[in-house]
Amino acid sequence: MRRAVFNQKGGVGKSSIAVNLAAASAKAGLKTLLVDLDVQGNSTHYIVGEPTEPLSGVEEFFQNQLSLYSREPVTSLIHQSVYDNLSVMPSGRGLLELEHKLESRYKMYKLKECLDELMQDFDRIYLDTPPALNFFSRSAMIAADRVVVPFDCDTFSKQALYQLTETIEEIKADHNAKLSLEAIIPNQVPARANLPQQLIAELKADSLPVSKTTLSSSVIMRESHEKAKPLVYLKPKHRLSLEFEALFQELDSTR
Repeated sequence: MRRAVFNQKGGVGKSSIAVNLAAASAKAGLKTLLVDLDVQGNSTHYIVGEPTEPLSGVEEFFQNQLSLYSREPVTSLIHQSVYDNLSVMPSGRGLLELEHKLESRYKMYKLKECLDELMQDFDRIYLDTPPALNFFSRSAMIAADRVVVPFDCDTFSKQALYQLTETIEEIKADHNAKLSLEAIIPNQVPARANLPQQLIAELKADSLPVSKTTLSSSVIMRESHEKAKPLVYLKPKHRLSLEFEALFQELDSTR
């Protein structure tokens, strides 16, 4: 199962969701890989912290696709974290410099080919995408089986969401017939606030696949980021950790 976490809007908790779903998967005993396609590298930092030296990963993978000769085995670009069953293919700062070359040479399917092979070694692969519809987010959705979309429960996000669902359908029609919009995940939902519940109800009325599990708003997430430790490991009994666990179980039960 390959699951991309995507939203063109920044600040919706995309990396937090990708990492904690991957961590919940690993805790459940599934061999799990997180692929960080966002040049900001938030997911990479969230799992491995500040490495003593740069880690090879996604940047080197795509650089290799531009070479006819030197190609490192992809397994050398994957790093086991300190958490059992959880590995990461880190982001790289040079990704954006590669984008035009990769597009012009039609390398959009290379990530899919790579992940097809890696599914022999992993039970679940999560892809964290940049907050933009670009070469890397398209590559992720071409490579994925399913897409989950974080939704931060405001009116502007709702308007953008309908355009985003059309984008996913277009990629499905043109590039990846197996792709499905698995869930829209209400995130950072404040307690006792009426607007988020109203917006969630409107999405459900429009037959969009809103997850039953919603994720609370909590300052504990900032602490989790600062300590570079996924919340489901940092505070496993915290309400938000239990929500991530429940979300993982909800999504995985629909396989």
